[in-house]
Amino acid sequence: MIIDFFISDLTLFFIYLMIVLSFNLAFGFTGLVNLGHMVFFGIGAYTSAILTLNGVPWYFALIAAGLLTSLIGAAIAAITVRLKGDYFQIVTLGLVFIATAVSRGWESLTRGALGLPGIPHIINDRFYYMLFTFLISALCMAFFYWLINSETGKIFQAIRDDETAAAILGKNTYFYKVLSITLSTFFAGIAGSLFAHFIEFVDPTIFELEFFVIILVMLIVGGLASIWGSVIGTFVLVVVMTSLRFLVVSPELIGPVRQMSLMLILILILIFRPRGILGKVDV
Repeated sequence: MIIDFFISDLTLFFIYLMIVLSFNLAFGFTGLVNLGHMVFFGIGAYTSAILTLNGVPWYFALIAAGLLTSLIGAAIAAITVRLKGDYFQIVTLGLVFIATAVSRGWESLTRGALGLPGIPHIINDRFYYMLFTFLISALCMAFFYWLINSETGKIFQAIRDDETAAAILGKNTYFYKVLSITLSTFFAGIAGSLFAHFIEFVDPTIFELEFFVIILVMLIVGGLASIWGSVIGTFVLVVVMTSLRFLVVSPELIGPVRQMSLMLILILILIFRPRGILGKVDV
């Protein structure tokens, strides 16, 4: 039983890590605070679930989840990245409410609030599925490490630090911001697909802000603009959430205690270490 819990938590750790890394690309490395990031995670989950439930092989569904989310991300970014600061954040936050409304209202496709149960496994054995998610997350991490050290990654960081200066130097800042969101949402969609096949169920609650808050705290604890910071922040929060499951006696209290614990950790980090554990820029 304990081994099963351990395997499940490790699987979730690798999936969460992909989400945090992809969010870090937009937020930490490019300075784009996409408050609707988890919408693309949810779209990836729904895409993979719908396709596999209709007989499409999981590997096509996995790729389709990433491609569809990146296309939607690119389309939305093309419209919104010209907005500055709070305006961009407000628009991306609105995506959460739109996605929730569509997933609840489009019952012929999503079954509304009932959700989509019985999503096929990618790998029946939980241990081997954990290894599969580890492989995908390792590839994701390697790609981001290469990307941020490439010329493109340097331009992302230049835009974050001073977009005007980057534009004066001849860089097409609009193109690179759209590219950042496109890559970020691609990996969020892949993570959503893996999550859907892991829990075998998806419903509109996947778009709720509570899930986003968990990812945000993981990122801030680890630190912005740091690959290894994302790893550490994700690990710390997974350990905390796992520990609460065993420490809290009443199941009804797990949710509220988890939320209070997350907020306490976030407040302590912002007070005593504003850049997080390994962060390179301020939140």
